[in-house]
Amino acid sequence: MSVYCNSVIGEKKYVTPQVDNVSDSFVSEDESNSGMLIANKNINNEINGNWLLSSSSSIQEARLKAKAKRRLRKNSSRDSGRGDSLSDNGDLVRGTVVAPTSPKSKLLDRRSRLGKGRGLPKKGGAGGKGVWGRSGEVYEREQVDVKDPNYDEAQENCVYETVVPPLDERDFEKTVTPIVQEYFEHGDTNEVAELLADLNLGPMRSEVPSLAVSLALEAKASQRELTSRLLADLCGPVLFRSDMEKSFDKLLRELPDLVLDTPGAPQLMGQFIARAVRDQILSKSYIEGYKGRVGCEYTRAALDRAAVLLKMSNGGVRIDNQWGAGGGQRPVTQLVKEMNLLLKEYILSGDSKEAERCLKDLEVPHFHHEFVYEAIVMVLESNGEKTFKMVLQLLKSLSVSSIITVDQMRRGYERVYMDIAEINIDVPRAYFILERFVEKSFNMGIVDVKLRDLCPSRGRKRFVSEGDGGVIKIES
Repeated sequence: MSVYCNSVIGEKKYVTPQVDNVSDSFVSEDESNSGMLIANKNINNEINGNWLLSSSSSIQEARLKAKAKRRLRKNSSRDSGRGDSLSDNGDLVRGTVVAPTSPKSKLLDRRSRLGKGRGLPKKGGAGGKGVWGRSGEVYEREQVDVKDPNYDEAQENCVYETVVPPLDERDFEKTVTPIVQEYFEHGDTNEVAELLADLNLGPMRSEVPSLAVSLALEAKASQRELTSRLLADLCGPVLFRSDMEKSFDKLLRELPDLVLDTPGAPQLMGQFIARAVRDQILSKSYIEGYKGRVGCEYTRAALDRAAVLLKMSNGGVRIDNQWGAGGGQRPVTQLVKEMNLLLKEYILSGDSKEAERCLKDLEVPHFHHEFVYEAIVMVLESNGEKTFKMVLQLLKSLSVSSIITVDQMRRGYERVYMDIAEINIDVPRAYFILERFVEKSFNMGIVDVKLRDLCPSRGRKRFVSEGDGGVIKIES
């Protein structure tokens, strides 16, 4: 028997049909968590999609019933029959539970969608549109199709190679100058030769020696020595003797301009020419070829200087190392010998400025502790008061001018402290002189209190009282 009930929502009236004995079961929104089922009894009929409920059912239960049915239908269509679904009579049908997959996760997935294989990309990752293949894959030589409309018989035997355009005058100085300046730092002629070989110098080949020498004129003596070595090593692999002669001819013509920046350019140029002749990169008749054809006084001075040096070399004087070598490139024994000569010359002349200049020319700031060590040992081995005072004044001057740093000064004193026991074998008064010298150095501000307190003192012997049996005790 059907009964209709009136319900008012807002200001509108609705007539809801009600039926007796309506029953069914459905799954709520979260079936796995709540496990709750809403059941109604005696389902009789469904008219136009509306449930006919009994008087004991509420409107809310009908809405939940319809919502659960729509949700299960949506899930069943998404899983394509692999998940749970509702039968035609509303019963819940269990299927194989498959986790829903997001289409975004398969957008760039190149694995097989059939679930076969080891899960590796298709074709080893080399497949796909516009892909040439795996990296490192070698292809066979392609056979030329004679019937191809783009076939050209002249291109069949072509050989392709990289062509480097020759350097022009504007780019030459910008390219070669950094190479030479970097060479002054590392001193590796092989690296310079490789860099120049990669460049297409062309007619600018003869400009390389003139550029290197012009940069060396404004540099230090050690860098001039490096330049002479560079020219000797480049002659043959990269440059020819004719290029060297053209370069030195240009330098002699430009001497009036070079003197403006380097006043001693004529003498230095003469040394470069003499060294080049000695290294056989210039012919022995190079200087003689200028006789009677020189009108510039600077050029004449350079050639005269070169001729004098070559005559001296014939008499036994070596000019192979006339510039001197850089500090790090000379052996330690040679540096120690030069420092001893410097100290002896200073004791004789008393010119501290000249001693400072000579120490700078050695270009070994990391080895100045050896100079301090040799100076203090000279004081310990001397008997006069003159050497004592002059060495103190020299160390004070070098400390104030920061030519010798605090660290190098400290290392020099500590080396003397370590070797004082051996020095005392040859110099019996070494401990007494060292204590006095260190005290004076502290008063003049050369060393600090900590370094002064580290100065070792010789152990003294003293006789004990008669009750000890006349035993001598050694006191450190």
